[in-house]
Amino acid sequence: MTAIPTAPLRRRLPLNWLGIVPFALFALLFLILPTMNIVVGAFRNAAGDLTLDNIRGLFAPSIVASYWISIKISVASSLLGAAIGFAMAAAVVLGGLPNWIRSPVLTFSGVASNFAGVPLAFAFMATIGPRGLLTIWLLEKWGINLRAEGFTILSFWGLTITYVFFQIPLMILIITPALDGLKREWKEAANILGATTFQYWRLVALPILFPSILGTFALLFANAFGAVATAYALTGSSLSIVPILLFAQIRGDVLQDPHLGYALAFGMIVITGVANGLYIWLRVRSERWLK
Repeated sequence: MTAIPTAPLRRRLPLNWLGIVPFALFALLFLILPTMNIVVGAFRNAAGDLTLDNIRGLFAPSIVASYWISIKISVASSLLGAAIGFAMAAAVVLGGLPNWIRSPVLTFSGVASNFAGVPLAFAFMATIGPRGLLTIWLLEKWGINLRAEGFTILSFWGLTITYVFFQIPLMILIITPALDGLKREWKEAANILGATTFQYWRLVALPILFPSILGTFALLFANAFGAVATAYALTGSSLSIVPILLFAQIRGDVLQDPHLGYALAFGMIVITGVANGLYIWLRVRSERWLK
């Protein structure tokens, strides 16, 4: 009996990978290649030779001051955003509020966390600016002059408060799944053993949530450190933070040294990269507890 010849098997293209091709191309063209160009440019001079002069230029007093202001604003807005956002998320998830409140809060948080740039700057200028609604109301109703008290929207605290607007909802979005992961049995066991609510949070809940909280804080820091549109629209060049300094250099208004600009961007990449790496590492650790 002769064997029936079979047609050669044809290899099919893995179509299940086809869906991520647009994203991969987008990431390659607008993230990976520009980042590599920045890193290479930071270590080259105008003639194309390798040099460390651009990195040394980052230690100029004016640039160090810009980095320091950016770090302080990022830390302050992240601390406020994390504290307020955690309290709001805990109230929604664990505070016994009606279930119908959760969906609107999370929906608003998803929108507000992306509300930035010129619209956000205009909203805060119209609210607490020199002739803002809240500024005029405090002056006419209570005799409180914010400018006389030393507060201005074009300052450290003005920009910090503005950043807090999108830091709070981002904290809510990220910490809510971690709060959902707290098992009811843990609280019941703590109550059976005679622990108070404060002791439960101090000895059980917060130690479990701490990696998530710290990781989210790192993400909020990176989010604030890289923000430029809101800061520029709100303060212009009156507050010399790193993104504005870099933006001015790109336009050629101040430094007129593109490779020093590459070094500025490289420094931002390193700082935000460390913050995001810390977030990913801590998130992995927290997920081990919450599974």
